[in-house]
Amino acid sequence: MSIVAVDKSLRPDQRRNTFEPPPEVVTTPCDPWPRPYYLEDGLRRVLPYYYTYNTNCKERWRGREILDIFGSEFRDRPVEYYKDAIQNGKVIVNGNAVPTTQIIKNGDVISHTLHRHEPPVTAQPIGIVHEDNDMIVINKPAGVPVHPAGRYNYNSIVEIMRAERGMGWNPLPCNRLDRLTSGIMFIGKHRRAADEMTVQIKGRTVKKEYIARVSGEFPEGEVVCSQPILQISPKLGLNRVRANGKEARTVFRRLAYYPPQEHETGDEGQDGGGSNSLAGETNGTAGTNADTKGMSWKAKKGYSIVRCLPLTGRTHQLRVHLQFLGHPISNDPIYSNQKVFGSSLGSFDDSASADEDIIARLSRMGKDEVAEAVAYHDEMVDDYNKRKAEKMTGKLCDICDTALYSDPGVHELGIYLHAKRYACEEGKWAYETPLPEWAMPPPGMVGPVEATPDTDPLVEGIEKLVVDDKAQVKDVETDKPAANGAG
Repeated sequence: MSIVAVDKSLRPDQRRNTFEPPPEVVTTPCDPWPRPYYLEDGLRRVLPYYYTYNTNCKERWRGREILDIFGSEFRDRPVEYYKDAIQNGKVIVNGNAVPTTQIIKNGDVISHTLHRHEPPVTAQPIGIVHEDNDMIVINKPAGVPVHPAGRYNYNSIVEIMRAERGMGWNPLPCNRLDRLTSGIMFIGKHRRAADEMTVQIKGRTVKKEYIARVSGEFPEGEVVCSQPILQISPKLGLNRVRANGKEARTVFRRLAYYPPQEHETGDEGQDGGGSNSLAGETNGTAGTNADTKGMSWKAKKGYSIVRCLPLTGRTHQLRVHLQFLGHPISNDPIYSNQKVFGSSLGSFDDSASADEDIIARLSRMGKDEVAEAVAYHDEMVDDYNKRKAEKMTGKLCDICDTALYSDPGVHELGIYLHAKRYACEEGKWAYETPLPEWAMPPPGMVGPVEATPDTDPLVEGIEKLVVDDKAQVKDVETDKPAANGAG
């Protein structure tokens, strides 16, 4: 610790402050209202708009030139763009234009005004399940992020609800759903209500039930997966089963199984949204030795509707556990992607040996390759979805030279995972949605149109089933293999 002499002859108000306060900078000089939404082709779109980001100097930026910071830390645009933006005053420091060699110091505020392009999301409205003076319970549409993040800003649950209810209204989400997941969410109307609900959810005093549509015939009975989960790549949102991961436990119970219909062809399910027949859920001709050699996922005929009860709350927990059990969500762009995970789709794989290759392949999706939303099992549907999927078009914006993406295909706007029911363990409240369209019986087939009255899968000796270290579902009492999750 250094010792600094202080001139005591000066009054306290005359002594120089050790740190100068940060400069006053307008938070968002470009923030259009009303929001520039428009609906087209079943999508909620946002007209490109100017927006200003303000960033306080991070410790690792101190003493570095501003162009070096942008070129190394903000990689979504080429360094030539940032050089031009600094020289033309689109990037400023403390409200003032600076040269590209400007040294950034502690306390600086860097502002970047840019022409922003947001991806479209579904035009499906946000459903209201319940509303009172404290809380709004919504049915979140799939494909819409909860908070502004990454390429999404106004196309988020928070901003869409703000646009509907007024600029001064501040929605306070109490639970988190992935962008691709639909279902129950709690939006607090004021801080006290939001904090109380958040504490309940984090304290594991709330029972949750999800519905998923997975590849193949999921085993009957209750299946528990207790495999720990580790985040492999925060940037790509990739999580895997790993022995050194965080504790995770999920209970699964099959609600229905729909075998492939013999008359299905490769064209069925092209829309990939609400249809009840989709690529990734093979048709009646799949499954021969010639077809399945080296491609085990092709042997998974049909699909299952599965009830999921997470007993812990890890990121991507249901998606990772279902992949590990050999029955991934059939249109999951990450965990059901054969071009990323290979022919086994990561079934019963807890090894880290291929992680670097998996990360490299996943990072290419949506750039020089199509951002696949399913491990396609049929070449005709594969070709159709490739033509409809989001990818870079090779075109640039006339105003800002931003690389432009094509519209996402309907099959990319969400996955078959839905938060169906949340209930207080003490029985004080419970909220539930109907089954989503993709979980209903396909045309010409009979199946449940609602979950059973018993909505808690933990009713029948669930502790009998565990997933042992060898990744097999077993009956603890008899030590005999039970229904194998690998299909």
